[in-house]
Amino acid sequence: MLGIRLQGRGGQGAVIASKILAKAYFKQGLFVQAFPAFGMERRGAPVAAYVRVDIAPILARGEVANPDVCVILDPKLLELVDVTDGLLPGATIVLNYPDQTSAPKLEVVGTVVLVNATEIALNNRLGSRLAPIVNTVILGACAKAIRQFPLEIGNLLQSIEEVVPSKPEENAVGARQAFEQATILEKH
Repeated sequence: MLGIRLQGRGGQGAVIASKILAKAYFKQGLFVQAFPAFGMERRGAPVAAYVRVDIAPILARGEVANPDVCVILDPKLLELVDVTDGLLPGATIVLNYPDQTSAPKLEVVGTVVLVNATEIALNNRLGSRLAPIVNTVILGACAKAIRQFPLEIGNLLQSIEEVVPSKPEENAVGARQAFEQATILEKH
């Protein structure tokens, strides 16, 4: 089973991203779960959403305590929460980060995938300069990063266009650009 934790801030779309990811995997014939976890339910507060993927029915319930993949929508979360908490050794982190040549040192992480999702979102007019919407964009980097259950980019793009309420084509273009531009740093 593949466990994925998406971390962002309230209003950034981590929950919608988890639904899109689950739908894309479902289109591939896999069993999926997607669900949010809220603490303080307010815009800007840290939130998490989870996705489980498997080839067999999933009986586990609750948060993914030990994810294989962590997707971080906001790089400022690195200063607020321990994004590596509970990650399995050798886990993959997909990080919205402006500098794609180096990443912060993250314990237990095997692979760090960097993408400037903020810039891509702004270039595709997703959100505003003060509040870019990066959730669909960063999923493109996920498609490049996840190896245990490879995510087919066509299924992801189709799921984005079916789920997002506004600018579905722009969101899909942003995801494809992130897929193409993401940088994979092995053995971090």
